[in-house]
Amino acid sequence: MPFLDHFGLNDYPFALTPNTQFYYPVPETERVMAALAFAVSRGDGFVKIVGEVGTGKTLLCRLLLASLRSQPVNMAYINAPVAIDAAHMPLLIAQEFGLKLKGVKADPISALRTYLLEQHSKGRRNVLVIDEAQALGVQGLEAVRLLSNLETETDKLLQIVLFGQAELDRLLHRTDMRQFLQRINFSFVTHPLSQDAVGDYLRHRIESCCQKVGRGKKKKTQNYVCFSSSATKLLAKASGGLPRLINVLADKALLAAYAQGVMCVDTVHVRAACRETQGLPFWPRWWVRWMARKFF
Repeated sequence: MPFLDHFGLNDYPFALTPNTQFYYPVPETERVMAALAFAVSRGDGFVKIVGEVGTGKTLLCRLLLASLRSQPVNMAYINAPVAIDAAHMPLLIAQEFGLKLKGVKADPISALRTYLLEQHSKGRRNVLVIDEAQALGVQGLEAVRLLSNLETETDKLLQIVLFGQAELDRLLHRTDMRQFLQRINFSFVTHPLSQDAVGDYLRHRIESCCQKVGRGKKKKTQNYVCFSSSATKLLAKASGGLPRLINVLADKALLAAYAQGVMCVDTVHVRAACRETQGLPFWPRWWVRWMARKFF
């Protein structure tokens, strides 16, 4: 495509779909991943990962799922669930584990218990991963808590990993949710990237998509596109370090540079991206434009 060829790319580096191939291993995220892997391998009942919108929780969730596929683990994955009553949650989880319940009067909790015990006796762990867990609401979360009671004398039959926004913490700190809160073994928080890390993040994404030239072992990365230091600073400030907003602004800035036929993204292109982006939470658009004119 002309756009990709112009910048020497074979894919779009700032697409919004979480892609584990573009994972940028900042030290803080690596620590969370290591601790998360440890908590799951140890068999802890509840693990919670909370962060603001756009801080990369879904990408972490996909990285966890990818790592579990190489282990003796049965997984059930629920993505962005809707608030449902407690009676339907066991049925939903049973279906995600691949259980086929026969008859309208089938008891999903009994079926789950039987299945989990069978898998435990075979040495396989059972992990339920829920992304956007705050969407479950109080009743859905309470149903999940009740399922955590499935256990042997020594082990939990079901491990539960919750990914959610800050609203999840607010739900769990309600007085009527204190039993749930007390059962969480590990709790992690995702944070925005630091201003210094934004430049490395941009370069990492671009290098992951660069075209290769040459043959065999002589293939080299053909890296044409770049972000100037001033453009990187402005983008870091406007996005607040949120990876999702970084991707949105960087993608639009690339398009602005392409329209001008230039290879390097500068502040004029980032300013154009800011003007075209709704809901920048860190500065009003006029403030970003004024900062750019004044300091860059």
